[in-house]
Amino acid sequence: MTFMTLTAACTNRGGEEKDAPSEPFHYTADRFADIEVLRYQVPAFELLSLQQKQLIYHLSEAALMGRDILYDQNNRYNLAIRRSLEAVYQHYAGDRNHAEFKALETYLKRVWFANGIHHHYAEDKFQPGFTEGFFHRCIRELDASLLPLRKGQSVNQWLEEITPVIFHPDVMPKRTVQSGDGDLIAASSNNYYGPGVTMKEVEAFYAALKDPSDPRPVSFGLNSRLVRENGRLVEKVWKVGGLYTEAIEKITDELHRATAFAENEAQKAVIEKLIEFYRTGDLKTFDAYAVRWVQDVHSEVDFINGFTETYGDPLGMKASWEGIVNFLNREASKRTQTISSHAQWFEDHSPTDPRFKKKEVKGVSAKVITVAMLGGDCYPATPIGINLPNADWIRREYGSKSVTIENITEAYDRASQGNGFLEEFVWSDQELNLLKTYGFVTDNLHTDLHECLGHGSGILLPGVDPDGLKAYSSTLEETRADLFALYYLADEKLVELGLTPDREAYRAEYYKYIMNGLMTQLVRIEAGKNVEEAHMRNRQLIARWVYEKGRTARVIELKERDGKTYVVINDYEALRNLFGQLLTEVQRIKSEGDYEAGRQLVETFGVKVDAVLHGEVLKRYAALNLAPYRGFVNPVMKPVRNGKGEVIDIVPDYSESYVEQMLRYSREYSFLPAYN
Repeated sequence: MTFMTLTAACTNRGGEEKDAPSEPFHYTADRFADIEVLRYQVPAFELLSLQQKQLIYHLSEAALMGRDILYDQNNRYNLAIRRSLEAVYQHYAGDRNHAEFKALETYLKRVWFANGIHHHYAEDKFQPGFTEGFFHRCIRELDASLLPLRKGQSVNQWLEEITPVIFHPDVMPKRTVQSGDGDLIAASSNNYYGPGVTMKEVEAFYAALKDPSDPRPVSFGLNSRLVRENGRLVEKVWKVGGLYTEAIEKITDELHRATAFAENEAQKAVIEKLIEFYRTGDLKTFDAYAVRWVQDVHSEVDFINGFTETYGDPLGMKASWEGIVNFLNREASKRTQTISSHAQWFEDHSPTDPRFKKKEVKGVSAKVITVAMLGGDCYPATPIGINLPNADWIRREYGSKSVTIENITEAYDRASQGNGFLEEFVWSDQELNLLKTYGFVTDNLHTDLHECLGHGSGILLPGVDPDGLKAYSSTLEETRADLFALYYLADEKLVELGLTPDREAYRAEYYKYIMNGLMTQLVRIEAGKNVEEAHMRNRQLIARWVYEKGRTARVIELKERDGKTYVVINDYEALRNLFGQLLTEVQRIKSEGDYEAGRQLVETFGVKVDAVLHGEVLKRYAALNLAPYRGFVNPVMKPVRNGKGEVIDIVPDYSESYVEQMLRYSREYSFLPAYN
């Protein structure tokens, strides 16, 4: 999965220029704290058939029904805190311009954006700008029926329980901890494991379930919470009749409605198998669904719905809930189809050890999509590229499906033009012209290569545990995919295939990537903090490694001018060779399951921050008055009915504000109890 890098969101469009919308489209929906909320358009939606639009409508409803699941997964108090803050926000009778109320409003907006009380990227708990006293007064002024009180609990007792969670920095300080020698589960504040469950116990529990000789292992732990009951560890499975059933029943209802509008029998079978998985919680059924999904390459409408990515689990096993609904961008997909049709060539010519290459690349499909709805862990912050399924054996035997979400990158690009970012951080006009000429093209191409070829490449050696890299698996997998993309961006094969206009284009992505990895992504980190999020660690790991390894030959330099530091790349060919060397090592680490080498690589290059450089970057960025993080509000899919009540059209409405959308979602898609 690829998330937008900071500089990618700040590059100007290169190559062909699209016509501006006939009426100005207002991309920015809100701005607060370190966040800018954008809108995205759904171009060509009106060209879809009514059947396709109705399919998208019901899949979109299913993508929103699981919203509460992610909140609860992120922290066991998130739903209670969100609902109490929403009650205060809607019923506060005092001065709404009062500084403390405005601070509470900002805090609530941050909770909405992060799906909880911890930062969506940095993982740290938000520190409220309002006082405990103000919060207590607001809560006590509410009708108690509006509060998420436990059975028999008084308002004062609830405040005593919840106040430390919101206000005390040492209580649940980080959502997910993925570094260090201590107990990562105990140090993490997410809700994937019950209280008191230790990392050693979890590792032993799942090790006992695994059969190293099984060529098609299920993804143990993917859809459950592991808790202690009566002295024993047991899994609370997320399914109909199990944990989260109130939301999952709603999801399956909408999926069932969607089957009536399926484009073909293969797509209908995919949806029906997903419903079966939700009803049974059986992981073999999940794999059967994933196989059907990856084999459905003819449907124009597609979706992701369920327990999918494992970035939030410190051990990389348990999956957050997410949903995306999309349809094919035919014209833009020509480039991804070109890439996927040559997947074997790229695999064969990779610089990695032949022992770790796929002898026969199967089922690699790639397309550019237009997203119509975002949900769960893809909302409000969303990836720009996705490659699934994650199971290595399914990739090996059936292939994978890769997408680049171009209407999201389009929204980023349109909202970023002329913001002064590049002018502040780019070394010279030469690099600036590279980015303006090729930046949009190579950025999307990097995502295509990352998802289609990077994640889809390579094999595990027989007997290697797919979970063997533990807390470092996500970072190393993103590193591997990025390196594969970076290495091939500079290959003459891309010019030959018509994917890049010339041999100079790749330099735009190389410069942007190194500048971001060494410097500009640091604007997302508070002074004194380390890098925590897997994608950010991945980018710093790559940039720092090639910088250090090429230091003697001055492949990359950090130069100073007028008291400011800039990235200068002196030898692009040598840089490509360094990318190849690192790719070779990272592929070896994954293929052999070399946990210690992986840990050393991440901890040495991906975690620690140069404090002096960090301070400089923060100061320069602050002067631009930009938000380092961006996310989106969804369009509202509105059915149009005739006089008989029949649906005759579905129309996307872009007028809903961020606050309106969040409050509406809490009214219409909130099914779980406050405590689960």
